[in-house]
Amino acid sequence: MRHLFFAEARLSLQRVGWVVGWIWAIIAGGGGLWLLWTKGPWMLTNGWFALCSGLSACPQIAWLLKKYAGVKVSGWIQLSLALFFFVAGKIALRLGL
Repeated sequence: MRHLFFAEARLSLQRVGWVVGWIWAIIAGGGGLWLLWTKGPWMLTNGWFALCSGLSACPQIAWLLKKYAGVKVSGWIQLSLALFFFVAGKIALRLGL
């Protein structure tokens, strides 16, 4: 009985992570793509960091890597990369690169 509870809790947490990953991918990736479209691709901090953050959080990218490259990427790695690109973009904006 106890194991069933933990299995259901884990499945619920995975579903929440999947939804949050898609929301992050749409907002950050879409916002980065919009910035690149409107301001041009040559300014490094305009949209590249947001686009990379959104792509790294996208669950579809992990699925494609697993299917075609044989690489299994955990949700924690995806979250860490998305946060890394987000923070790197903020630092680059502060430094004025």
